[in-house]
Amino acid sequence: MTAAERVRGWVKTAQSIAVLTGAGISAESGIPTFRDAGGLWKNFRAEDLATPQAFARDPKLVWEWYDWRRSLIAKAEPNRGHHALADLEKRTANFTLITQNVDGLHDRAGATHLLKVHGDIWTLRCTLCGKERHDARPSFPDLPPHCFCGGIERPGVVWFGERLPPEIWSQSEQAASAADVFLVVGTSALVYPAAGLVHLAKASGAKVVEVNPAETPVSGMVDFSWRAPAAQALPLLVS
Repeated sequence: MTAAERVRGWVKTAQSIAVLTGAGISAESGIPTFRDAGGLWKNFRAEDLATPQAFARDPKLVWEWYDWRRSLIAKAEPNRGHHALADLEKRTANFTLITQNVDGLHDRAGATHLLKVHGDIWTLRCTLCGKERHDARPSFPDLPPHCFCGGIERPGVVWFGERLPPEIWSQSEQAASAADVFLVVGTSALVYPAAGLVHLAKASGAKVVEVNPAETPVSGMVDFSWRAPAAQALPLLVS
């Protein structure tokens, strides 16, 4: 029995599966990541723009960046990795998909048991009244957008220096703790606290499987590390 066949056996017999996805799976759909050259915009780094301080200083500049990102994401399509995870959800008794991505590609692939620990770029939140709304337009005619109450809206994402949504994070920890199999897909395992879910799942007794073309800080502790892109490996895992 090959290692891949053994992993397929774990996945097939698991009653509870949790998955953590990162920017890598979206990069396979053509969405640039923060950590490559394509993630730069007008010579700004994400760390310069995705902060409450940057938004308070120049909301129009921050929104110009998010407008650019939304226009890129709108052209992207879920890949075979996204669809494989949606298929896996349908055949697993207890399934939770935890994503660090804000692009909505998992939703478009059909995932429903989805926890977005870093928020959703298609959600807007008023900085005055706090009301949230969904807006799927690739770009806005006027920046920054405003709420009906007159307040400036911000992207409904978690910025550097902000806490993760407490309820979503609590559910993520519960899913990692209860998993028989924990898949780590396309994440650098550098961003905490999300990367800590890998350690939590391992400590709770899950079989931890990493899917990533490159080695990461958690590669040495997982039960199996599949050196392949998500769009290639995940359809084979769930077949």
